[in-house]
Amino acid sequence: MLTILARAAVAASLLAAMPAAAQQAGGPNARGEYLSRIMDCGGCHTGGALAGRPDPRLNLAGSNIGFGIPEVGVFYPPNLTPDRETGLGSWSEADIVRAVRTGVRPDGRVLAPVMPWHSYAALNDADARALARYLRSLPPVRNETPRMAGPGETPPAPYLGVIIPGR
Repeated sequence: MLTILARAAVAASLLAAMPAAAQQAGGPNARGEYLSRIMDCGGCHTGGALAGRPDPRLNLAGSNIGFGIPEVGVFYPPNLTPDRETGLGSWSEADIVRAVRTGVRPDGRVLAPVMPWHSYAALNDADARALARYLRSLPPVRNETPRMAGPGETPPAPYLGVIIPGR
């Protein structure tokens, strides 16, 4: 019986070490890429994804389909690649971490209410930095997304309506 328990303990420790080994095998940004996938960043920030046809050339480069929130406006998911003109190219790692965890951009503007930063606020420091490093490691993609439209303004591109309960 002791031999079976010892073998089980060795097997459990080997299985526990596998994710760390797999991360190292995937390169320095594997953890950040993994987080971006499970956080579904691409579900909103990849061109075509909101229409059910994600374009791999626009991976995390923003969307031309937005979210319309009653009495707030229409917001288009921005380009998360490090393109200096249309993406996060001028943002530091700390800027990205702050935006993901607090919902505040470097210019002080609050992110759209559909950005689930309240959930992402629970990221530990290492994971938040890994995500930021991954985004900064992406190839820059020049992709200007439509400007946001305030309440009463005509949105410049298609959008999905968001229903807010109790309004």
